Formats: sequence, structure tokens, C-alpha cells
Amino acid sequence: MTELKTDRFYINGDWVASQGGTMMEVINPATEEVFAEVAMGTAADVDAAVQAAKAAFPSFSKTTKAERLDLLGAIREVYQKRYDEMSMLITEEMGAPISLSDRAQAAVGIGHLDGVVKALESFDFEHRNAPSDLILHEPIGVCGFITPWNWPINQIALKVIPALAAGCTMVLKPSELTPMNALLYAEILHEAGVPKGVFNLVNGDGTTVGAAISAHPDVAMVSFTGSTRAGVEISKAAAPTIKRVTLELGGKSPNILLDDCDFEEAVKRGVRHCFQNTGQSCNAPTRMLVPQSHYETAMEIAKDVAESTKVDLPTQTGNHIGPLVSQMQYDRVQSLIQAGIEEGARLIAGGPGRPEGFNRGYFVRPTVFGDVRNDMRIAQEEVFGPVLVMIAYEDEADAIRIANDTPYGLAAYIQTGASADSQTRGLAMAREIRAGMVHLNGSDISYGSPFGGYKLSGNGREGGVYGIEDFCEIKAIST
Repeated sequence: MTELKTDRFYINGDWVASQGGTMMEVINPATEEVFAEVAMGTAADVDAAVQAAKAAFPSFSKTTKAERLDLLGAIREVYQKRYDEMSMLITEEMGAPISLSDRAQAAVGIGHLDGVVKALESFDFEHRNAPSDLILHEPIGVCGFITPWNWPINQIALKVIPALAAGCTMVLKPSELTPMNALLYAEILHEAGVPKGVFNLVNGDGTTVGAAISAHPDVAMVSFTGSTRAGVEISKAAAPTIKRVTLELGGKSPNILLDDCDFEEAVKRGVRHCFQNTGQSCNAPTRMLVPQSHYETAMEIAKDVAESTKVDLPTQTGNHIGPLVSQMQYDRVQSLIQAGIEEGARLIAGGPGRPEGFNRGYFVRPTVFGDVRNDMRIAQEEVFGPVLVMIAYEDEADAIRIANDTPYGLAAYIQTGASADSQTRGLAMAREIRAGMVHLNGSDISYGSPFGGYKLSGNGREGGVYGIEDFCEIKAIST
């Protein structure tokens, strides 16, 4: 693995020193040890990056679709060459088990690129709406990207790749908790031949660098993924300049088990999915809704799955979960587990503290709560850890009511029986759920399908043609 330029930012095609000089430690969440230090940016660094992107926009925005497809192909080739480095870095800085990094965390950098390429190949930047009206999709301009730590390359790729496809230039601020993968990504884009100024990277915190990007008058659009609280602040900072803001925020996704599904399979799959990535996924199925008649049985199955879920070091291969990303995240998850106990939920498995055998690292016990009411904090707030709440429902109307009784609307899950009638019931129920994505029977949306949510889960859609459209202005020309 090459040594990354942690004391530099990538601006206008070069690695340049920070104008602030402040460094921040990067912590390995499994060991709580410092393994790197990265430069922290200032508003002046952001301005330099924005000016580079602004200067590059006139020429890059006029590149042809064929030229952009060639560029994306070159990025894919270099990314594939450095795939193992990317996987190892994500494991070291955020604690994702190496097997998960290999098959998912790093893999999405290829998958989302392929989805955008497929969309770009058929994307019509100009068409006639009427014989006299020409409709143009034009790149919006300089874009600011603020990305999270939990699926770091996933969100970087979902912003950078469609923006390049649309002809935009950009400034990226990755999470200060996981900056290393973004530094590697900058090297990949440089080696692939992204023109100077088109892509720029400034590390830093949200209150300094994120705020400067959001408020900058020369940034035409901000795309943010992270907490709903931060999304509100970004929207406020962006408002005076009337820039476009797209947000992919939190979630509290319901997982509805219909009365004729295979409960053994559905509960096992639901618990494991909730715990994937140590529960640090915005679309995790964290509220399992079970018919009252099957509730006790479902809780017993969930207890067995949780107690058999292995917690291990992220450097070990296998299907286990690793640590949470930081001390702050560990403390938050612990406080919400305690809140569940104090609110009177039944602790079925797990609970406060570290798993047996761990006295350091941000490891938590896989936890399941039963006898949960939907008005409890653990049912309404996003825990962002391996914590599942199980809620009983009376009938399908009650299940839909509970599923929609949340400020979020990112994803939902429905488990049906095998018959055609049952699957039709599941599809009808999916239409009633107020969420941007609904998954039936363990399915997942494909690369290139729209990712995003309703309500406090955000606005805009990422991926494929929908992602490209988000980075375009629409112009009508009458002739």
C-alpha cells in the first residue's frame, strides 16, 4: 500500500498544504489507537478548492458523453487495481470486518459506477418536448459533497460518479472519522486522468469545512449524507444563496412479517440484516413488526440469532460484526440501550457494555428488545448500532399504521408467504408505506435504482439516471 498524503489536500490536480496547519488523529475503533493524522481544512482551503472547480467547469461541462464514459471507464480500471487497498483502509478506519469490506464496502465503488455508466449510455441530455421546444439537461455547476463514515466509499461514489457523468465539477469533504479512503479515492481519480480542478478534496470537520462548502456563493449544489440534525444545519447555511440541496439522512426502517411468511427464515434474516455493518446503516431494518399470534415465537428466534452473532476483530475474516466507529457512537448506543431498559422494554438479548472477551475497542453486544411500544425512544430514534426492537401488531392495517408512525421514511421491508396471493398482499402493502425504498422477501434494489427517502430521511435520489438528473439544470428553448 502506498503512503497516503495525509497532510495535504487535493486541489486543482495537485496535493497542497493546508492553510490552517491543524492535524487530527484518526483512531482505529478496534484498538482505540491512533494510526494516522490528517490535516484539517479551513474556509480558505474550501475557497481555494471551489475556485479551482469553478475555473474547471466551463471546459469540463462541455465534454461529450463519450468523453465522460471513457473517463468513468478509466476510473473503474484504476479502482479495481487498488481495490484491496481500499478494502483494508475501510476496515482499519471504521472497523468494518474485512470480509464485509471485500464483498460490500469496497465493492459498491464498482457497482455504483457501473450503474451510472449504464444510465449515462442512454441518458438524453437534449430532447424535443414539442416540435418547437428543445429541452436541455445541463450540468448544474460546482457541487459540494459532504459524506459520512458508515459506508464511506458508497456515498462518495454515489455523488462523485453521477456528477462527473453530468459534467459537473466538485469539492468533497469526507467524514473526519474516515478520511483515509477518500484520500485513496483522490489518488485513483488523479491516476485515471480526471482533469485538473474537476475533483477537489478538503478534509475537515462539519462546523468549519462543511459549513464553508454549504454557504459558499460559488457552490451551486450541496449533496449531503448523514444525520438529520446536520442536514437541517446544511440547509440553513445554504438557504441565503438559494443553492440546490439534496439530503440522504436517517432512518428507522420497519420490517413487517406477514402472518403466512416463513417465520424462522424471516426473523433470522431480519436480525442478521439489522446487525450488518454493526447496525451502522441508515436503511437497516431496525423495527421488526410481528403478528401478535407469532410474537413470542419470533422473539425466541431473534434471541437465538442475537446470542449466536459473533463479535470479533475486523481484521479477522468471517461473518461477524466489528466495533462501532468511535467513542461518541459507542456512548450514544449505550445510552439508548439503557433508555430501552428504563422505558420498560423486555431485554431479550444483549444489553449494556462490551461483549465478553473485549476490554478495549468500541465493541457492543448484539441487542434485541421485545415488548416495545412504537412511542418508545428506541422505536423512534435512530440507534445506529446492532439493536433491534420487536413490536407486535394486530392486523395489516395496524402494521401499516405502525410502519408509517415515524419521522423517517428511508426504507421498509416486508416478508410474505410463498403464494402468489401473499406476494400480491405484500406488494399492495408496499404501496401504502411512506418510504423511498421497500424490499420484499430479502430482495435489494439494483445498482442504478434510486436511493433516497421521504420525510426526515431527506430529499433527492442517488444512483443511475436519477442521480445524474439531480446534478442537472433543465433549460427549455423555444424555436
